[in-house]
Amino acid sequence: MTDKPLIAITGASSGIGEATAIAFSRAGYPLLLMARRLDRMAALNLPDAVLRQVDVRDRAALAAAVADGEAAFGPVDLMFANAGVAHLADIATQPPEDWDAMIDINTKGVMNTVHAVMAGMIARRRGTLVMMSSIAGRKVYPDHTVYCGTKFFVHAVSESLREYLSAYDVRVQVISPGVIETEVLSGVKDAGTLAAYQANKAAIGGGIGPEHVADLILSTYQMPQNALVQEICITPTRQRY
Repeated sequence: MTDKPLIAITGASSGIGEATAIAFSRAGYPLLLMARRLDRMAALNLPDAVLRQVDVRDRAALAAAVADGEAAFGPVDLMFANAGVAHLADIATQPPEDWDAMIDINTKGVMNTVHAVMAGMIARRRGTLVMMSSIAGRKVYPDHTVYCGTKFFVHAVSESLREYLSAYDVRVQVISPGVIETEVLSGVKDAGTLAAYQANKAAIGGGIGPEHVADLILSTYQMPQNALVQEICITPTRQRY
C-alpha cells in the first residue's frame, strides 16, 4: 500500500496513457487504469493498480471503475482523460461512422470521464483534471477536419472548466502534443491520408517518445495545488507546424 493519492488514467493500454501509468507508478502512486484492452494493462504488471476494462462512451462503467479504484486507494486526485481515436481522412469521402466514433470518444468520452470525478474533487476542494487534446486542437490540418473539431472542443471545455473549478482549487491542464510515437495511426484507414502523414513524420525525423509527455504530466502535477501549468504543448523540435 502507498500513502500517495490515486491517479486515474483512461486509454491506459498504450501510448501516452501507458507511459503516464509507468511514470506515476515509478514515483510511488497507486493507479486506476482504464482501457478497452485489459490484457495490455495487465502486461504492464504495475504494483498498487486497479485495472478495469472500460469504454469511455459508457458513463456507468466509468463511474463503477472510479468507485472500485477509490474503494482500494482513496479518492482520485488526478484524472487523465486520455482515451481518444484519430480516424483521419479526406472529409468528402470519409464514412460518417468514423465521425461518430471520434465525436463519441474524443468529446462525449472526455465529458463522461470528467463527470466521474468532478463532484468529488469539488467536495474535497482538491484535484487535477488532465485533458488530452492535440496540437490539432490549436490549428487545423489537411484530412483532420472532424478530429480537429473534437480537439478544439477539448480546449474550449477545458477553458470553461478551468474557470469554473478554480473557485474550488481544482486544476485543469490541457495536453497538446504534436507528433508522438504512439499507435494513433492505427485509426487511419484512408491510404492517401496515411501516406501523407507518414511522409510528413519522416521529414521531421520521426516523433518523440510518449515518456516525455508522461514526465511533464508527473512533474507539473507534483507542483503545489495552487500552481497550475495550464497547457503543455510538446512537439519534435523539427515540427514547425
